[in-house]
Order: sequence, then C-alpha cells, then structure tokens
Amino acid sequence: MFTIGDFARYGRVSARMLRHYDAIGLLRPDRTDPATGYRFYGAAQLARLNRVIALKDLGFTLQQVRAILDEQVGPEELRGMLRLRRAELEEAMRAAAARLTQVEARLRSIESEGSMSVDDVVVKNVAAVRVAELTGTAAGYEPEDITPVIGPLYDRLFPLLGEAGVAPSGPGIAHYEDAPEGGGAVVVHAGVTVSAPVGPLGDTGITVVELPPFEAATVVHRGSMDGVLPTSQTLARWIDANGYRSAGYTREISLECPEDRDQWVTELQEPVVRA
Repeated sequence: MFTIGDFARYGRVSARMLRHYDAIGLLRPDRTDPATGYRFYGAAQLARLNRVIALKDLGFTLQQVRAILDEQVGPEELRGMLRLRRAELEEAMRAAAARLTQVEARLRSIESEGSMSVDDVVVKNVAAVRVAELTGTAAGYEPEDITPVIGPLYDRLFPLLGEAGVAPSGPGIAHYEDAPEGGGAVVVHAGVTVSAPVGPLGDTGITVVELPPFEAATVVHRGSMDGVLPTSQTLARWIDANGYRSAGYTREISLECPEDRDQWVTELQEPVVRA
C-alpha cells in the first residue's frame, strides 16, 4: 500500500487532485484509516489513475470520465481515442502556427507602411503562356483558405504529369478567379509551364490552357507565400500611387521553390490598367 503522497508521486499528479477524485467518487483509496483519515492506495489503482488522466486530457469532464471508466473501456479503445485526440491537437497546433504566421505578416505590413521601395515594382508586358493545371475551390482569398487547397493540387500535379509523360518547360504558375457560386469563394488554378497541346491531358484531370498576355505591375516576394501580405500590399500601394488600378487577381510565378519554404522566390504579377 502507498500513502497518498507516494501514490501521487508515482502517478505524477498532486495529492490535492487525488483528494478531489476521492470526493467525487472517481478514484477511491483502497483503505482510509478510520482514526487518522489517512488515505492508502494500491499499485493496481495506477491503471485507473492513468485512464482518468488520459481521458481528462482528451477533453472529457470528470463526470464523463467516471461514466466511461464504469463502462470498462479497454486498452485498444482507449488507445484509439488517444490517437484521435492527438490528431486533433496536431491540427490545432498547425492552425495556431498558421495564424501566428499571418499575424507576423500583418505586423510586418504595418511596420513597412510609408517606407515601401518603389524601385522594387516593375511594370511589364507579360507574354501568353501555356500551363498544365489542376483546379480547386477555396472558401476565400485569405492564406488560411488558399494554402490547404493549392498545396494538395501541386502535390498531385507533378506525379500526374510524370505519368502522362509531360515535362514542365518553365516555372509553376498559380492564378485565381472568382468562383461562380460567389460568396467570396475563389477558384484556385495550380499550374506549371508546359509545351503540350491545349486541352484535357488524357484522363489525369489536368487541363492544358493558354493564359493570355497582359500588362502587369510586378514585384518579387522572398519567403513562404504564407507571409506574402507585406509584399502584396507594397504592390497595391505602388499601383495606387502611380495612376494604375488593378484588373484582376495577382498571378504567382514560382521562380525558386526549394524544400525550405522560407527560401522560396515568387514573382507577383498583378494585371493593371491606367486609372
């Protein structure tokens, strides 16, 4: 038998927590000294304690934990619940990291207000280009909407091109348009330059299209596209200050795409017309 202090130490919990578990009937001590009120626990009770802590960390209330344990949840079922909770926590961490990236990008944009370099923006005529692309729909144009759509599209695009025997002949090109259903949704086109004929590429789901020429205000963004906001807003300020107006969504040309996303180099090409 263990004293409450020893049992708490072995279970990596506090004695105060064990007293609370006793009070609500979740984990009773094996024996309580009637004279002193001291609680004593058996080694076999560590198994129940482990389940209590695991289920509590899964997000269940203590009342729910007691109900589950009274149903005698087995190790395999508990392991499955833990795996599910782990996946939920990992997704929450990814979402939190993405939000942090957007906050940092917004702060950089605020810090750069009034100090943009006009030398970084160049107006040029962009020639027509042929791309093989897959498309998907994002709920909005925010990075947290675009990234989960465009990433998987590119993950599928290159293996499918390889299976079709088509090799890229130039950089990746992403472009966007309003979705027909409206509501702020955006059609995402994830493409890469090719020299194949225009039209469907077999049964791969890839379509080869010819993007028309246009006049663009361009700027080079260095780093992950999750942090593109300051660069795109510098471009917007330049357009407004130099007598132009935007004529559509920005096209993204992948100049360098190493494994480290922070080393990416992307040219932003925004179609413009004279205001």
